[in-house]
Amino acid sequence: MLLGTCSISAQSAEAPAGKPSGATSLALPAGYVGPPVPVAPASVSRDAAGRMTLRAVRLTTPLRIDGALDEALYREVEPASDFIQIEPSDGEKALNQTQVWLAFDNDNVYFAVNCFDNDMAHLVSTEMRRDNNLIFMGNDFVAFLFDTFYDKRNSLFLSFNPAGARLEGQVSNERVYLPDWNPVWSVKTQRRADGWSAEAAVPFKSIRYRPGKSQVWGFQVQRMKRSTNELSFLAHPPKSRLMQAYQHVSMYPTLVGIEAPSQTVNVDIKPYVTSNLVTDVNASPRLSNDPGGDIGVDAKLGVTQNLSADLTYNTDFAQIEADDQQVNLTRFGLFFPEKRDFFLENQGTFNFGGINGGGFGTTAGSDAPILFYSRRIGLNGSRLVPIKGGGRLTGRIGKFEVGALNMQSGEEEVTATRATNFSVVRVKRDFLRKSSVGLIYTGRSVALNGVGSNQTYGADLSLAFFQNLNIDSYWARTATDGVTSGDRSYRSSLNFTGDRYGAQVEHLDVGERFNPEVGFVRRVNLRKEHLQFRFSPRPRSSKRIRKYSYQATMDVLRNRAGVMELRERDGDFWIDFQNADKFRVYFVNSAEFLPAPFKIASNVTLPVGSYNYNNIQVAYTIGQQHYFSGTMSLDYGTFYNGRKTTITLGKGRLNLTSRLSTEPTWSLNMVRLLQGDFTTNLIGSRVTFAVTPLMFTNALVQYSSTSGVVSANIRFRWEYQPGSELFVVYNEERDARATAFPALANRAFIVKVNRLFRF
Repeated sequence: MLLGTCSISAQSAEAPAGKPSGATSLALPAGYVGPPVPVAPASVSRDAAGRMTLRAVRLTTPLRIDGALDEALYREVEPASDFIQIEPSDGEKALNQTQVWLAFDNDNVYFAVNCFDNDMAHLVSTEMRRDNNLIFMGNDFVAFLFDTFYDKRNSLFLSFNPAGARLEGQVSNERVYLPDWNPVWSVKTQRRADGWSAEAAVPFKSIRYRPGKSQVWGFQVQRMKRSTNELSFLAHPPKSRLMQAYQHVSMYPTLVGIEAPSQTVNVDIKPYVTSNLVTDVNASPRLSNDPGGDIGVDAKLGVTQNLSADLTYNTDFAQIEADDQQVNLTRFGLFFPEKRDFFLENQGTFNFGGINGGGFGTTAGSDAPILFYSRRIGLNGSRLVPIKGGGRLTGRIGKFEVGALNMQSGEEEVTATRATNFSVVRVKRDFLRKSSVGLIYTGRSVALNGVGSNQTYGADLSLAFFQNLNIDSYWARTATDGVTSGDRSYRSSLNFTGDRYGAQVEHLDVGERFNPEVGFVRRVNLRKEHLQFRFSPRPRSSKRIRKYSYQATMDVLRNRAGVMELRERDGDFWIDFQNADKFRVYFVNSAEFLPAPFKIASNVTLPVGSYNYNNIQVAYTIGQQHYFSGTMSLDYGTFYNGRKTTITLGKGRLNLTSRLSTEPTWSLNMVRLLQGDFTTNLIGSRVTFAVTPLMFTNALVQYSSTSGVVSANIRFRWEYQPGSELFVVYNEERDARATAFPALANRAFIVKVNRLFRF
């Protein structure tokens, strides 16, 4: 039989035409509340309450992945359809309907989609590069979601746009989206006059699921028609979280019929080889066009069907894109998100206290400590620290979600970093429908100051009620040599996220010596009270305006002696337009006490004292489906004992073609204080050219007047076969303040190739 000529097995008393490979018993979970298993050729059944049961179909030959819906599957099996809007008209049938098919064989799970579109002339498909959030935020797209453990809390997210660009992620505990899961899978798309279609194959080896041959999963499909911002779902979720409605895993329909292959020890081995040419004026001895090379290996081992181990030796992250530079006009440190794949996968396992360690989804502000911040491993500031090797174990054991990590880093001479062992252990136990309780431990063998060690212990509780109410709390303590008090932190927060109303309440306490050195703490010696209320009415008859939002917030921060160091009161008003544009007016009144002199610029230091100042911001966001998009804002007001004007172009993007785009950014601060005046400039642009969805080049060029550095990061990436990649990278930094500008600070030319072997 030719590849792609699909035969379909019987999975009910009425099998569709084809060559059946034998009947299969389709059992629903005990106590299941919902419609019965659909009878062939139907693939979905619904009841009066809107609940759904879906049936997957076994294929006797693999599906040909080309995006054309021309195999027997599409003629002999009725698709799941009748998508329901949540935007703009909640509860109504989608104006642009979608059809879905689900199938499997011994190696892969297949899904296919047929997207009807009554306005293909305005199809938005401006991104071809893999792993770009624009696929989700600014393009037409379809997303398939699988709750493979049927725990109604967590799911896998696989999305693609009409150009074939892919974006994958994980939903953790119905509240946090983690965007950097990178499985091996394939998808192809095709366009027609009346819409577009896609076919995809996901190997069983790329996902984890419960033991046993007969599988029951949760399953959901999301579609965005960007030109009209029509957001629709196969099964109607609560509207309250809008674009995050896909995170309501507990409301996914039930999928039956999938038969998993016999359990075997799945092993992925990915060796790499790299060659480089490095110049570094800060190294000792100084390097000038110094050649080098290295080898290493990463491996993934399926310990059980529910647990996987990741091992790494001589870990290399040469291919990672450079950080976006930031301007800091506060007294506290900046947070930079993790970008390294090894630490990103299953990152949600290590989240603690309702706070996302990757920087996404944190509730009630950014002052809450992150107990595990993976950038502490292998980095010291902006300097790379060699990682000798290590391992990570993640997965589930019954009701328990577990994670353990151990990494060994080497020495780095410029920053005098000593060889250090890092360890993290996280255990979380689910209870009730969406609640959990957990413990965490982190430790490093050598403290940041090079004396003794450092450990952190913590316990957290997460309670979820109804669809929109969450309560999170934690208690944590650090153990640092020589510290016997002030080393604790705790937090309690309540978050209600309804569509029309929203509220947040938080109490946070951080001791003056709380010191999680495998974590991130923005400020210590802190007691914070946070209140926020939101009202978001929707006009019933407006053709241009989708929603108004009014929000009031108050933050009061005191030190542990009871002295108020900051009080902020702000009012926020914004309009969401039907075309995804947004207009915002934001006012904030700040009262701040500086307990110590604050050097805000190289030649300006603010004295100890109390300051009261006001600021107003006006901003307009052009939706990412437009030829040019971005947020333009103007801030003006008093600032400490003077004034500040800020002009910003953020998240800018110019779509030159579907393959070529540029993303300019600009931030200008003009500050006038009694102690002196200064101006900061941050300007940059990212240029991307995609040859195919799996081959692209991008360049990030930035200049910051604060650091005086001009930097360039140019990367070529080609996934020459699934899971195997070639990288060519050029990095350069120059000192803009040097007398003989442009004075070279460091430069590296790197070639890296890896190869995935699956057993």
